[in-house]
Formats: sequence, structure tokens, C-alpha cells
Amino acid sequence: MAGNSTVPAVERFKYSQRVVLRSILNRHDGGKELSGHRVVTGGWVKSRKDRPEVAHDPSAAVPLQAEDASCIEALLQHLPLLRPLVRILLGRLSAATATEAKPNAGPVTALLRINDGSTSSNLQVVMDSSMSLPGQVIHVGACILVEGVLQNASAPKGHAVELKAERILHIGIADSQQYPLAKPKFSLEFLRTLPHLRPRSVTVGSIARIRGAVTLASHEFFKKNGFIHVHMPILNSTDTSYELGLREANRLDTVKSAIREKSKRIKEMPRSDSNKETLLVAEQDLEKTKELAVLLEKSQRDLTVSAGLHLESYACALSSVYTIGPVFRADEPRAKRLTEMWMVEVELAFAELEDAMNCAEDYLKFLCQSLVDTSGSDLKYVSKTKDKECTERIRALVSSSFERITYSQALEIVDKVKDRTFRDKVSWGESLSEEHERYLVDDIFKKAVIVYEHPKELKPFYARVRDDGRTTSTFDIIVPKIGVLLRGSQKEERLDVLNKRIGDLGLSSERLYDWYKDLRRYGSVKHSGFGLDLEKMMLFATGLTDLRDVIPFPRTCDRSSEW
Repeated sequence: MAGNSTVPAVERFKYSQRVVLRSILNRHDGGKELSGHRVVTGGWVKSRKDRPEVAHDPSAAVPLQAEDASCIEALLQHLPLLRPLVRILLGRLSAATATEAKPNAGPVTALLRINDGSTSSNLQVVMDSSMSLPGQVIHVGACILVEGVLQNASAPKGHAVELKAERILHIGIADSQQYPLAKPKFSLEFLRTLPHLRPRSVTVGSIARIRGAVTLASHEFFKKNGFIHVHMPILNSTDTSYELGLREANRLDTVKSAIREKSKRIKEMPRSDSNKETLLVAEQDLEKTKELAVLLEKSQRDLTVSAGLHLESYACALSSVYTIGPVFRADEPRAKRLTEMWMVEVELAFAELEDAMNCAEDYLKFLCQSLVDTSGSDLKYVSKTKDKECTERIRALVSSSFERITYSQALEIVDKVKDRTFRDKVSWGESLSEEHERYLVDDIFKKAVIVYEHPKELKPFYARVRDDGRTTSTFDIIVPKIGVLLRGSQKEERLDVLNKRIGDLGLSSERLYDWYKDLRRYGSVKHSGFGLDLEKMMLFATGLTDLRDVIPFPRTCDRSSEW
């Protein structure tokens, strides 16, 4: 390889010997220091422009020389009446010269912008069109592998270096008339219709690299802190969360049926002074039933079938474990709601609520710092095109400590607000709405907030009940722009309390829960854990607003079987 030996070497992909574009384009000078280096590289063509090669023709008109121009100017000074005529003649002469100099059908230089997926930047390839084989015209969408020499860009607009191609090693042709991504710009909505091709877009490519960086940083954090990675089942016959979802749905149907029946009875009741008290009691009962329906609907919104309970079995043997994998919603599906998501789930033995909160805060800060350190070019791109505040938001999470308040304290703060009106009112025992959560992080504390010790009615049966009998050892981490990003809890290690919670919720199937109770029967230990919604983490990092744009293949109720 030619060039200065002190220049850091380009990165060759070990298993194909091609040079990875990020090692050229992501340098501090955009790759200028590599000028003169011979490389083999490739990628998919994002754009093409043709530049005619003008050959010299001795018979063509010769432009005026400096001496001739001086003589004409001297003549016009003495004969000013000739000036308009001379200007017309000179204009026609210039046009004729340009026409004769333009070739009718000569060779052209193709300027190709290619990308191999390793960076958001493109490399310009300068190639003589005669290098292509007959029938192999290189259009947008084609894949090429070329050998050539890097040189400073001839027209450095948007790029500092280009590749002068000398040999084409591969062409994967694409029909420019049929290629769906031939246009330079397309919306995210349009890209969702082409999940198999949308990774070729700059935006989705950047999202994929950021998502990969988040996953890698997760493994690095847990390895650094002594956790063991274990694989959990995706589908299983004893999934308690799934059964809980079905039972919640059945309970909601029953309650709604009761509302209809009670409403009918109230309408049929006679209106008289003697019956006034009976009517009042019936109406109050109806209102309580409606409140129960609202609570059941809220509890279903975030109900998922995850590996959290099975992860406990490994935590109660290996101490500190984690898993990364897909989870599925167990509630009633909605057309545009993801039915499949990815979660990072963590479980720690010998750990109580505060230990889990500390671990979760450290983990989120590690993720964000890792993105700043390793994904600068992709963050710069999404900051420029999608959300100019995304990088600053990531840095702010790293630099500030998380505020910690109890659920009751959060409710007090919301209740004291006088300068604005919330769409939903919240009473003790009800979930904070997204509007309330945003208010806490954006208006009050202006940073991430951990809300902990929720009412037991709002949390799953396995969350540890505190000594007051009303609240649980649970926590939610709320971040700007997103709302709840991570949820966690200390698990109930007392068998008698666990049995009571299961019974109170009507989850009495011994077959489903017997194995879970064994973890308390044989060597019970205090243990805690949490789960990070990977798609929400991606929304936080990129500034995008739709979960379908940050998961490789979005599965929704109406499109889950198409890809």
C-alpha cells in the first residue's frame, strides 16, 4: 500500500480483505491523510452523476487571447457606436465555440456515491464509464466492489477524499426503473412498507448501528460488573405473565358486562322519594364498578410476556444474571402497536430495592456514555436530520444524578400544580399518566427521575409488599422525551405473602406457579431486578417518535405475518 507510513492504516475486513469505509471517512480529516493509498472497497450505489469528458479538437474555434482582447478594447474606445454590434458577435462566437467543444457521444466519467453500511457517510468513486461491461450499467441500487487509489476530492463539497477507480471486481446490477429507493429522499412511513430494503437508507442504517452499540454496551456493562448472560425461553407453557394477561382481560370483560347490567337496572328503577336512597346506593355502586374498569384497562396497557420470572431461577443459583431478547404483549392488540419488543432484563440475588435502583442508574449512564464515545458520527447525523437535541439529552443523562421520589411524593407535586390543567386527574392508587411523568422530568426536576414505592394494586403479584401493606418495593425510571424507560422491583421472597398475593389476584393455578414457589421453599433469598425497553431506549437516543422505526422488523397486529 502506497502512502506515508506514519498514517494510521485503513481497516481491512478480515474475512473479505476489503477496506471498511468508516476507516476512511470517519477520520478527523475526512480521509485526506490517506491520499495516495491503494484500496479495495465496495458498497451499494446511493447516487450517480455523469461528467462528460471533453476531448481537444484542433479544428474547433480558438478562444480569444489576451492580446486580441486588448486590441478590440482599444478600437471600441475610438468607435463607441460599434460596441453593441461587437458584443453580439462575441456572444455568438462563444456559443458556437461551446457547441463545437461539446462531444456528441463521447466517454463520460461516472461519479458514484457508495456506502457499505459501516458509516452514515458516502465515498465518492470516480470511474470511467468504459470500465463497465456491456449490459452492466451501474445505476442507483447496484452493488460494486472496486480497486483504486484514494485522492483528494476534485470538488470538495461534502467530502474530502474520493476513490479513483482502476478496476471493477464485482457489479450487482439494479434496474433503476424498478428500484424502490432510487429517489434521493423518502419518508419513514414509506420505508416501513419496505422492511427488507429500508436498511439501505441513511436513517435506518444509522439507527441500526446505534442499536447495535446499545446492545454491545449492555454486554460490556454486565460483564464488567460480574453478571452472567443466560438465554431465556421465548415461548413456554407456564408463562405466568401470559396467564395474568388472559385473566385480566377476562376480568375486564366481566366488569364491563356488570356495568351494562347495572346501568340497565338503574334506568328501570322507579323515581320516587321512597326509592331515592336505594337509587343513590345503586348509582354509587355503578361508579365504583366503572373505576374498577379504568384500573383494569390501565393495568393491561403495559402487560407483556417476558422472561423475567424464569430469570429469577438463575439468579437464585448464579447470583447476578441478565438476558437480552424479544418479549410479546399479552394484552388486546392494537393495529399500530408493536406486538413484539426487545428487553434487557436483569436479576440480582442478595439485592434489595435500593441496590437495583443503583444498578439501573449506573447502567443507563454507561449506555449513554458509550454512545457518545463510539457512535459520534451517527448521533451527529440523527441530530442534524431528526432531533437536534438528542446528543445533548444523552450527555445530560450522564452528567446529572437521578432524582428519587416516592409515588406519594410524586402525587403531592402533581396535586399542587396551579398554573396548568392536566388532561387526566390522578388519585392515590392510580397510575401517573404520561402527561404527569413528562411534567416531573421536563418542568420540575429537568432530569431523569426515579419514582418508587407504588401502590400494590398497580404492580404485579411478584413485587415485594412493604411493611405498610399498601405499597410495593418497585421503581420506574422516567426520562425526558420518553417517559418511563425502565421498570424494576424487589421480588417477594416470603412464600406466605406470595401465596396471598396470588390468591388475591385470582391466579390460583398450582401448575403454573408451583415451580416459582419452589424458589421460596428451597433456599429463599432477597433478590431484585429490572427491565429496559430497548425500543424506548432507541427513541431516547435518536429523537424519533415511532417505535416501528427503531426495530429492524416491526411486528404489529396488522402486519406481523408479512415479513
